[in-house]
Amino acid sequence: MAEAVFAHFVKERGLSDSWLIDSAATADYHTGKNPDKRARSIMDRHSIEMNHRARPLTADDYKNFDYIFGMDENNIRDIKRMAPKNSTAKIELLGDYDPEGPCIIRDPYYDDGDEGFEEVYQQCIRCCKAFLIKNPIL
Repeated sequence: MAEAVFAHFVKERGLSDSWLIDSAATADYHTGKNPDKRARSIMDRHSIEMNHRARPLTADDYKNFDYIFGMDENNIRDIKRMAPKNSTAKIELLGDYDPEGPCIIRDPYYDDGDEGFEEVYQQCIRCCKAFLIKNPIL
């Protein structure tokens, strides 16, 4: 969801040529799959385009991207553990950019219903807007 939200804001501002945006996972058990149907439903409801299939984080990502964001401390720990020695990417919690907090973006996958996905969407909106304001073009 964060990838789609950020790409939406970048496109709205006419900055698509300045950004390389992608999403990857620290585990490969969803590789090739579409996002959860509840996430897709929330994004459709908010008219945010989401065209992504899951892929694992790779060693090249650590040099091809300026930032790699995690959603919680476990993500950050795994991202740092997987980082090659020549990594140049800054590894941060996306939620650290949330002006309202909290800094953890909780995975709503095991929740019933759409409520958790809506909450994550709202957090992603706040975080991505704040990050883009701070970093309009890298």
